[in-house]
Amino acid sequence: MRTPGIFIFGMVLAPCGWVLELTSTVAPAWRTINNIPGEPSDLVLQQGLWDICRTSTSSRDIQCNQQDTQYFSAQIIQIARALMLSSLILNLIGIGVASAGVRCWTDKPHWTVAGVGGLLIFISGVLTIIPVSWYTHIMNSIFSTSTDVRVGYCLVLGFIGGIMEVLGGLVMSLGLCRRCGGQKRVPSPARVDAVPSVSSVSSVPYYSKQSEMDFTRAKRQQDSRPATSTSTARPCDTDL
Repeated sequence: MRTPGIFIFGMVLAPCGWVLELTSTVAPAWRTINNIPGEPSDLVLQQGLWDICRTSTSSRDIQCNQQDTQYFSAQIIQIARALMLSSLILNLIGIGVASAGVRCWTDKPHWTVAGVGGLLIFISGVLTIIPVSWYTHIMNSIFSTSTDVRVGYCLVLGFIGGIMEVLGGLVMSLGLCRRCGGQKRVPSPARVDAVPSVSSVSSVPYYSKQSEMDFTRAKRQQDSRPATSTSTARPCDTDL
């Protein structure tokens, strides 16, 4: 049996979303800060969840492991770390469960198992979109040494990865609906075609070749029998 298209769709989007989500989690580019007072005009400060890097537009030198206690102590940073890590782990579990349910090397897939895996992938995508959206909304209110704050590429990757996981998990979750619908479905009785009666079709008797031979054979046997009298002769009075 071919693997259903909804499982193929989900099993392609889920790993792609996980890779984008992993990049968004570890890369230090959730936001960039430009035009920092007292610093060169080409200096760019890249801030992420785990690290902060200094770079410039005129050179390729990057200096990471920069310290910023006020930035890392923000509530959104702590919450985003926990949600992103939970999403990564949950997505891996969902992919493993969905892979065991799809099992394209067997005759029929396990719709319930694959649907549960899709549901886990869907939840992992939601856990990714929540911190990314929240961080984007309050990005300018987080402590910064400059007012020129811009969106980093990690937020874009996080949005795309979360949406891919949500779509893939949602499509695979349809297997649960199909499973529930299949259990409630009542099998229709087998259709039996009515056999028309010979008498209802035509009033003319039907003789087959076999019946004609049987009739001829019976007649010959009857003619070959010796004739016997059905009555016994009784003497008359005149004979006495």
